[in-house]
Amino acid sequence: HVRGTNFQVQVWRALLRIPPGRLATYTGIADACGRPRSVRAVANAVGANPVALLIPCHRVIRKSGALGGYRWIVSNKAVLIAGEAP
Repeated sequence: HVRGTNFQVQVWRALLRIPPGRLATYTGIADACGRPRSVRAVANAVGANPVALLIPCHRVIRKSGALGGYRWIVSNKAVLIAGEAP
């Protein structure tokens, strides 16, 4: 059982809906959570994910296409994304 604020859990559930090989943006996750103006809060919730391999936070990128940050080293994020590519 993963613990967080209600908003964090909502964001983490949205991350679970991103299929392997697909990417989402922080903006898209904010929209999916019904909080389109809370992009920074979404980014903070993504960064607070305590179990990256179970909740796929590596699938979230910036709307510019840049990888953005990653709690477990950005180069690892790139490897995980590449490993899931179709």
